[in-house]
Amino acid sequence: MRNIFRFQKEGNNTATLFCGSLPLMERGVTIGPVPKFQHLKTSASRGNFYRKVSQWGFLFWCVYIGIRFGIFVHLYRIGSTPGFSRPPSVEAFLPIGSLVGLKNLFITGVIHPVHPAGVVLLVTFFGMSLAAKKSFCSFICPVGTLSEQLWKGGEKLFGRTWHLPAWVDIPLRSAKYLLLYFFIIIILFKMPVAGILPFLNGPYWAVADVKMLDFFVHISSLAAGVILILAALSLPMKNFWCRYLCPYGALVGLLSLASPWKIRRNHENCTECGSCARACPSHLPVNRKKVIRSVECTGCLTCVSNCPGDEALAMSLPFWENPLPAWAFPSFVLFLFALGVGWGMATGHWQTTLTPADYRTLIPLAPLLSH
Repeated sequence: MRNIFRFQKEGNNTATLFCGSLPLMERGVTIGPVPKFQHLKTSASRGNFYRKVSQWGFLFWCVYIGIRFGIFVHLYRIGSTPGFSRPPSVEAFLPIGSLVGLKNLFITGVIHPVHPAGVVLLVTFFGMSLAAKKSFCSFICPVGTLSEQLWKGGEKLFGRTWHLPAWVDIPLRSAKYLLLYFFIIIILFKMPVAGILPFLNGPYWAVADVKMLDFFVHISSLAAGVILILAALSLPMKNFWCRYLCPYGALVGLLSLASPWKIRRNHENCTECGSCARACPSHLPVNRKKVIRSVECTGCLTCVSNCPGDEALAMSLPFWENPLPAWAFPSFVLFLFALGVGWGMATGHWQTTLTPADYRTLIPLAPLLSH
């Protein structure tokens, strides 16, 4: 049986080496400076810390733009004109319509001006997945952040989380791909080219963001019940929605297979303690793979931050042999996001072309419009 060693820091420059629960100090072994892997582990933990800062930052931003947009719509509904512009970021919550806009971009070479930020954000998230794993899911998506907090809360409540057996888990995971297939077939293949511009130019698409707001503000009992059930299932099971039902996550997961960034394990330095696999929210066998190529890997760095080994596990590039600093991958993710959004702003593909006069006409009609 392999002995698992661990260090417990005693002071600024000293530590005790343990074999299991037995301190080797009692065997006459003297420990000097804190070993190198303690510093590496701290560095890896910082990588996960940067991810959490990103997650919470984007979650609070989503709350802010939601409140701002709600006030924007309310002022128009009571006959006033807001003294501020509509936040274009709300279009991130219109992925299906933005996919139609993306199809229009492929056909015409033009980003439709009504909700251009939706297309810019969609392309940005796809680009992030191609270059930096499913980093959208683990660094940006507010649903992913809330789902993670739910299972962590459930872990504290129940003392553990549960993983469905393979014969249930694998068929359930196919559900998100079936939903993705449905949207791709309907939008990319069955929606006629002649129907794209009428949809994008129509009043329904113009107020799709308003209708999305109304869906949550005046939520039906059925929708609220479904959300509560999903939230309840996310307490005992890690990322239930993301793992089994999210078609957006299914698509970016497939794209992420092309990413050069991957979790890589150094077999020579690995103690095979299994800490990485036990910590992985996606239940991947990190301790048995040299490179993690799964569509389920979100690049969350949880396995890396839980690895006690000396350079045993890292999010790295295939052409870069030296260990990268903890901030490298999070910084690259946020750089890609800023690059996409910055391009949209700089090229005039961020703000809508709808005018205050358009909103005064359309917003009161929003409850009556359908596609």
